[in-house]
Amino acid sequence: MKKGNHFYVSTDISGYFLVDKSYDIKNIDAVNERYDLIICYHILEHINDDLKAMNDLLRVLAKSGHCIIQTPFKHVAIYEDESIVTPQGREKYFGQDDHVRIYSVQGLQKRLEYAGFNVKVTYYQEEKDNIYGLGEMETVFICNRPT
Repeated sequence: MKKGNHFYVSTDISGYFLVDKSYDIKNIDAVNERYDLIICYHILEHINDDLKAMNDLLRVLAKSGHCIIQTPFKHVAIYEDESIVTPQGREKYFGQDDHVRIYSVQGLQKRLEYAGFNVKVTYYQEEKDNIYGLGEMETVFICNRPT
């Protein structure tokens, strides 16, 4: 979809939303360095091979682009266990029946950096910081390519 000088592509693989594309985040059907801005909001906690997804996000991100990432967090370490496969188990351990892990802020930052991103962790804690309408105490990752 073209809006002025901007080209916008909405994507979802679940089939629940009206979108332009149905990308598999682990194998995005786009040329390298295609997108100036990628918003990956509450996606990675659903992906079995999140490092592969992070690598592909980096691949399609333009040299001067930004990738904004957000997931649910807990305060200790990343918790993932491939043996937990039932919806009930996933809800109990990961907070939702279709999640495969729950991240810590530091754990996700390290994983994104390992994938090759520069990462800035931004905490929106007060109303004056929240000009974007994010939830109170929202933690957002602003990622880009190393220069």
